[in-house]
Amino acid sequence: MLKASVIADRDFTIGELDRRVFGCFVEHLGRCVYGGIYEPGHETADEEGFRGDVMALVKELGVTIMRYPGGNFVSGYDWLDGVGPKEDRPRKLDLAWFSTETNQFGTNEFVSWCRKAGVEPMLAVNLGTAGPDEARNLVEYCNHPGGSYWSDLRRSHGYEEPHNITYWCLGNEMDGPWQICHKNAQEYGRAAKEAAKVMRWTSEGLTLAACGSSFREMPTYGAWEYEVLDEVFDEVDFISLHQYFKNDEQDTARFFSHVDKLDSFITEVTAIADAVAAKRHSPKRIMLSLDEWNVWYRTRSGTDTKQPGWPEAPKLLEEVYNFEDALVVGGALITLMNHADRVKTACLAQLVNVIGAIMTQTGGPAWRQTIFHPFAQASALARGNVLRLVVDTPTFEAGSYPEAPVLLCAAVHDPDSGQVSVFALNRSLTDAMEFALDLRGKGAFTLAEAKELHHADLQASNTVDAQDEVSPDNHPDCSYDGMLTAKLKPLSWNVFVLQPRA
Repeated sequence: MLKASVIADRDFTIGELDRRVFGCFVEHLGRCVYGGIYEPGHETADEEGFRGDVMALVKELGVTIMRYPGGNFVSGYDWLDGVGPKEDRPRKLDLAWFSTETNQFGTNEFVSWCRKAGVEPMLAVNLGTAGPDEARNLVEYCNHPGGSYWSDLRRSHGYEEPHNITYWCLGNEMDGPWQICHKNAQEYGRAAKEAAKVMRWTSEGLTLAACGSSFREMPTYGAWEYEVLDEVFDEVDFISLHQYFKNDEQDTARFFSHVDKLDSFITEVTAIADAVAAKRHSPKRIMLSLDEWNVWYRTRSGTDTKQPGWPEAPKLLEEVYNFEDALVVGGALITLMNHADRVKTACLAQLVNVIGAIMTQTGGPAWRQTIFHPFAQASALARGNVLRLVVDTPTFEAGSYPEAPVLLCAAVHDPDSGQVSVFALNRSLTDAMEFALDLRGKGAFTLAEAKELHHADLQASNTVDAQDEVSPDNHPDCSYDGMLTAKLKPLSWNVFVLQPRA
């Protein structure tokens, strides 16, 4: 049996965990909006057409912030098409996903949905076909109290009070040739700088994120980050990263190593951002927003991304997740927690149906995909300061990583309650692991909760007929007697909650 030990001390921390790392993403793509969060006539729909069953699962998932309306969609989107009386809204062709957009759901509906879900809205502005003028008009529409053209237009649409949206994304994946009105780094940097400037002049207290690389393998990666930040450094707070994990070689060990790639990605972008700061002799630190991430590899064929005839809300990118995918998502969550000093926002892409944690049948039920569970557990329990761990673990070779750790672990201490939540992933394909965590600091603890996510079949998934095939269960082999000890099954995600002893 493998052995791994962890030492943690509540006085040694990486940083405070920003709760916005438990964000998600809603795009006008496939059935994410229509048939996903919004379906008038569904038996659970409220007066605004929001599906109640999906809303309940969103609250259970524990989402804290939601990115909208794209994604590739935003680079061709005119936000004015989605406001005002629904009967007057135009039907338009969406060139991002080759669908017909009815515009029955827009900015105001999204903000109203967020308020009901208890989620902070994060809006992206179009820096593809549009630019700084459209961006500042949207900010004025959303945030100005009244007495101006755009704020009074909002009020005429039935929203008397401003939305007061603070978090904004300056475009989406503008480094990608697939993007509508793709730009090089200099072109995008200038557009983002000018948009940020007028947006801040329009509304105080904004948090702005610039586009980083669409993925680490982009040919412009690294140079893009430096050139963009060299232009917009003084105007933005975040640089974005996007990463999707794929097992296209059907190699589980290599698949797991993509989590290590995420760790490298975060470390590298942090270094580039700090190099731009060093050039300026500036103490300012740009934070990181992983505002698109998930497992995505099966639904990448032409029919998965484009269907003929410009259909409305077609089934696109409806990835069915298995147990193996849930383990990778758990590993990514641990990685995000262990970079709490610089990763302050993250958005699982997407929320529902489209590579989503939640799946629905239009007109039918909604259920939790396998990846739902590690996300919901982490969001519910990870609060406070992420502890700096000393981990002694076996390693394995996979992909470009000759010594990837078998054990991935994160521990988060809530100073208000004293609770410590521990997340542990055993990535061994064959061997169980004797796990021991020595939590040093003041006082003693009791083991209040212990769960494991495990299944004998890596390919097992949750379906409409077997909605709980993969779900957490009580941990069968763990204890706390001055030290947390547990037997971690091979290929298992494990969660332990330690409470201060009264």
